[in-house]
Amino acid sequence: MSTTFCFDFGNTRMKVGVFEGRELKNVEVLPSDEDIVIMELLEKYKPEKAILSSVINHRPEIEALLASHCQFHKLNHQSILNFTTPVGRPDTIGADRLALVAAAVDNFPGRNKLVIGLGTCITFNFINRNNEFVGGSISPGMEMRFKSLNHFTAKLPVVEKDWNFSLIGYDTRTNILSGVILGMAKEIDGVIDEYENRYRNFNVVLTGGDAPYFVYHLKNKIFADPNFIFKGLYAISEKNNA
Repeated sequence: MSTTFCFDFGNTRMKVGVFEGRELKNVEVLPSDEDIVIMELLEKYKPEKAILSSVINHRPEIEALLASHCQFHKLNHQSILNFTTPVGRPDTIGADRLALVAAAVDNFPGRNKLVIGLGTCITFNFINRNNEFVGGSISPGMEMRFKSLNHFTAKLPVVEKDWNFSLIGYDTRTNILSGVILGMAKEIDGVIDEYENRYRNFNVVLTGGDAPYFVYHLKNKIFADPNFIFKGLYAISEKNNA
């Protein structure tokens, strides 16, 4: 059974999903994109294929390194995809969003789909039943909101994300936790409601590193899958690394 590397280089972390066939076997967080880090992974797993989704200025040398050890594809707007992108500037669509859309199409064919990515930013990505990525929206993510409260005020601290808070905060820290996390949950529910008013009978997927903080605060029915992006990267790899 062949092994595939699916690299996700985001603004917060660099990760790789390791697939055996279609099954995601492991997810590793990379301390850096130095050659020695990549080589250790290549020697450990010996992949036949690799794909890279990057929204950062990573070291371009790693692309040549991966290509010298296996079939390699860098995800971009010219990649062969399992959906169409009828938007004004397809070249401006982030690679991470392309991967999330590919996962939605692969997992929920023939249905309207809304994929919500919770990372550095919140991205709302809508795909219709004809597998057209119509578009969506972007707003600040949780860490960005915590840091902005500190940056744009004189005395508010940077608060670390935490599960333990109540609706009514009793000090500055818990007021910020309630305001940011519950505020985001209500924002997400509100956007889902707007889509539901226009498009009936569609799937909602919540994914990304911050997704677990919101699952139990949402009133709408969702599918929660923190590794959804890797499933999309695998689907795109299969089309482009044939």
